[in-house]
Amino acid sequence: MWHGRGVRWRRVLVRGPSMSPTLRDGDVVLVTFGAVARPGDLVLVRWPARPGQLSVKRAVGEKNGAWAVHSDNPYGSTDSRELGPAEVLGVVRARLWPSPRRFR
Repeated sequence: MWHGRGVRWRRVLVRGPSMSPTLRDGDVVLVTFGAVARPGDLVLVRWPARPGQLSVKRAVGEKNGAWAVHSDNPYGSTDSRELGPAEVLGVVRARLWPSPRRFR
């Protein structure tokens, strides 16, 4: 689905415990592709070290176009502390299911 000036929205299924308690395994979120990320945003990322893996993480800081991102649950997953900077593909705007909630 396209919205506005070339911004694309897509539903994404969250897998794993890395963003608990903010997001849980099985949650469905709405991601805006092409949006500008800010520190603190929940973001959908791709890792250069694992190009086939997409992850939802929290944006920490940007340097030279790459982002440091962390898990809300540091014991439930890997993040930039282990994998290095990530490429931000989109910003999570809302949880659609099971309990709808907007994110900044």
